[in-house]
Amino acid sequence: MASRIATAAKGIRFASTANASNPWLAERISIKEHAGSATETWRKISIYVCIPAVIAASANAYNLYAKHQAHLEHERHEGHEKIKYPYMRLRSKAFPWGDEALFYNPDVNF
Repeated sequence: MASRIATAAKGIRFASTANASNPWLAERISIKEHAGSATETWRKISIYVCIPAVIAASANAYNLYAKHQAHLEHERHEGHEKIKYPYMRLRSKAFPWGDEALFYNPDVNF
């Protein structure tokens, strides 16, 4: 019984073997070979270009963030006052959640 199953399984794969006389199979083989080389190219691009670019962009973002935090800390120590101009924060009616904006931050916003 097992040998009949094995023979039938081999028979199923008979038509999918590489045969150069069949143009459809020849085209499929060439597509598979091209896909293999294209896949390898994109894998190399992902590893050697994209990953270093993400690391460099992350380092740049961190440096900008650190400079900004240092500037804010400097302003806090210098004692710069925030000037509340009369044209800022004009409201015709109150917000449903209170007087301040939804994402109000007292350290940053006026």
